[in-house]
Amino acid sequence: MVGAAPLTYAELTDRIAGVANRLHDSGFRPGDRLLFSIRPCVDAVVLVFGTIAAGGTIVFVDPGVGPELFAKRIGLVQPAWAATESLLYLLSGPLHRIGRALGLSLPAFGRLPVRHIHSGWRLPGTPSGSIPVRQLLRHERSQGTATTIADPEAEALIVFTSGTTAAPKAVVHTRGSLGAGLAAMAGRTTLGPDAHLCTEQLMMGLPALMAGARWSMPRYPRFGTHIDPIGFARALDDATHAFFTPADLAVVLTALEEGRLRPPGRLREISLGGAPVTTALLRRARAALPDSEFLAIYGMTEILPVAMTSGSAKLAFAGAGDPLGPPVPGVRARIAEDGELILSGPNLCSGYLGEPALREIATGDLARFEGDTVILMGRKKDMMIRGKTNIYPGLYEPAIAGIEGVRQAVMVGLPDEVGDERIVLAVVAEPGSTDIVARLRRELPGVMDISALPDDIVVVAEIPVSGRTRKPDRAALRGALA
Repeated sequence: MVGAAPLTYAELTDRIAGVANRLHDSGFRPGDRLLFSIRPCVDAVVLVFGTIAAGGTIVFVDPGVGPELFAKRIGLVQPAWAATESLLYLLSGPLHRIGRALGLSLPAFGRLPVRHIHSGWRLPGTPSGSIPVRQLLRHERSQGTATTIADPEAEALIVFTSGTTAAPKAVVHTRGSLGAGLAAMAGRTTLGPDAHLCTEQLMMGLPALMAGARWSMPRYPRFGTHIDPIGFARALDDATHAFFTPADLAVVLTALEEGRLRPPGRLREISLGGAPVTTALLRRARAALPDSEFLAIYGMTEILPVAMTSGSAKLAFAGAGDPLGPPVPGVRARIAEDGELILSGPNLCSGYLGEPALREIATGDLARFEGDTVILMGRKKDMMIRGKTNIYPGLYEPAIAGIEGVRQAVMVGLPDEVGDERIVLAVVAEPGSTDIVARLRRELPGVMDISALPDDIVVVAEIPVSGRTRKPDRAALRGALA
């Protein structure tokens, strides 16, 4: 954590083993799932890997998705334990009205039928039997060796993709797939013993440690769930490496261009991921940060990383499409007959919880090869990207159309120059319906991911269609809305 006392590699290893042993002493058993609702920090990293070392599975469910969808996801995963920030117990319990006033629609964490672990002071609403994180992280050297699970096929991480209350979708990563992903990331950057990476992203920070680098994490705002990109950039003076989403980097570039921000003095390499990295963004970045190189990372929740390439290579490319670079070692990429990119490899997740195992995954992206470089040619699916979230309109449109007064609903994205998209919901209202936009604003958080809520809602007379099947013509709709 920026400003906190550093840990050595030996101290980090010892603390992880200590957490595993103390979890076992508290009744934690191999195979137990732990719902994790603590923002990234050093203690959180130690607890995550101590849990995995103890044979457990970390479950990430964004509490901001709303109580109903949160309950559906918890019902699917059925965790036995939960690690929660005390502030969430307070704002979802005794101070729930204040939580709502802050714009937080939180589930009642204190009522979850699990064993509780809390981070921070024991605030009102924290269950009486909850174990303090600081008790698990005691600094004395652990006694003996933790009993760990060595099976590479054992669960390690469950994380949800976009979905509705009717069909939550949970990606299951094993110890083997996570380890392969970390190994694939290692060696593809300029990280080394003389480097200092600043990021809250585990899949970037851990390869930095594997390369012998120093890893620090930015502080979150007290009530915030997202890092402020300007504040993050101001904390980079000692960093040689950093990670940004394209949308966050665009905010920083604007501040640099307007003179509101001073360029970090030592920053050598900036990794970019979570959304397409456009040449327009890279040109701005080169002008504002001429001493930094840029690394574009392509991947999915189900398989990360897939391919990487430098900003220089992307800017030098003169052909059609978006160069992603060659697949990382171990990842196998092929192009289906319809042009869709199909992926497999040791870092592919084992599958979706409750569904058959995956052997390969269809990306929804159209691609071609130029030599060993994957060139992205567009999207087969109607996926939209906003910030770090992939949004598939087909998951949400049926639920939206089920809301009273809605005859038809179509979501489209209006892209900007940094690869981000503004999500617009176009609806055809039932005759006689009034205040349909206000009703949708009230009811949508109860039927879909908060992260997928539309930026704009527009009532239209009809949705344009095309083809003999009369499917919605999303391109025509985007053109009309733009």
